[in-house]
Amino acid sequence: MNKLEKLMEIEGFEDSLEFMGAYITDSVSPGICKNPGCDYTIEVELDQTKGWCEDCNTQSVVSGMILAGVI
Repeated sequence: MNKLEKLMEIEGFEDSLEFMGAYITDSVSPGICKNPGCDYTIEVELDQTKGWCEDCNTQSVVSGMILAGVI
């Protein structure tokens, strides 16, 4: 399972178009840590690529919109 699929599962979405549609007009979207073995999530700006992961203590959180290729 890739990180976008994991994020969608955590957020309760089965379809990527439904996921994108839910957040594309908002100023924030769910983000997930890209480090292997970490699935920390937090709301981030749509274009976030280096958000802070409180579990890993690294700048590794990326927006779901980036993962989905929208931005």
